[in-house]
Amino acid sequence: MENLVYLSEVEKNPNTVLTVGSFDGVHAGHRSIIQTVVKKAANHGARSILVTFDPHPRDIINPGKDGIQLLTTLEERAGILNELGIDQMVVIPFTRDFSLLTSEQFIRDIIWQKIGVREFVIGYDHQFGRNREGTIYSLRQMSAQLGFDVHVVEAHEVQHVTVSSTIVRRKLQDEGDIILAREFLGRPYQLRGTVIHGDKRGRTIGYPTANIKPAEKRKIIPKNGVYAVNVRIEGSANEYRGMMNIGFRPTFKEEDLRTLEVHIMGFNEEIYGKTLTLSFLRRIRDEQPFNGIDALREQLHIDRQACLEID
Repeated sequence: MENLVYLSEVEKNPNTVLTVGSFDGVHAGHRSIIQTVVKKAANHGARSILVTFDPHPRDIINPGKDGIQLLTTLEERAGILNELGIDQMVVIPFTRDFSLLTSEQFIRDIIWQKIGVREFVIGYDHQFGRNREGTIYSLRQMSAQLGFDVHVVEAHEVQHVTVSSTIVRRKLQDEGDIILAREFLGRPYQLRGTVIHGDKRGRTIGYPTANIKPAEKRKIIPKNGVYAVNVRIEGSANEYRGMMNIGFRPTFKEEDLRTLEVHIMGFNEEIYGKTLTLSFLRRIRDEQPFNGIDALREQLHIDRQACLEID
């Protein structure tokens, strides 16, 4: 991604409108901030920059067993920001030492001295610096000292809910609410992965599937169940409708590993090793056991029709 640069590579330019944050998911609330940055940069004839971090700050500050699950990879964020008109996404490696910077040090030593800023766009609830001590009030104090402007973007609501990355993660992981997650994100949730060899059971019942290994182990996988998806195959310009199962395939009782597999409609070629991009459209049903292969096949026919009927 040409618009993805690391802090060590960025050229200082005081004529810069920027914002700072993790921006995981680049959801509808984030877009309000980003659109403000792009618009103000255009008005000033300035460059637009979004400063973000890798890894996610929570992985360093509050490391868990598996770390935080992500809505977007770094590359996905860069791609979305490019589409939204951001000139550069500046990535700061988030380390334990970096996490100890005070809010004043971060603004003065990083934003002001290394990147440059004429206007800082910030979300209504944004906090930054060591222990999240930096607030809108302290940012305004520093802006008066250093000579840049501050613009605060208010909360963005969808269906009377203030959009946040945490809420979108919950909708996907815990509820499988693809439709509401799509509204919060402003686009379908996507998952990329490589086609790997499976046990080929689907072929024996008339529904061959591609088994998927996610490209990024930290990406959120929606709640177990059957989903309608759109499928793009590496090297092809076509998009196909797919019927995806996420779970443990309870009809085959020996299964104890969570699998991701997709039946691609209107497609019957060998694609082992290819990368698929899956766009989630709707959750069709829960994963459930069936009393034999015939019952499973009958349900898959119903599921397939449901997937095809989605616009």
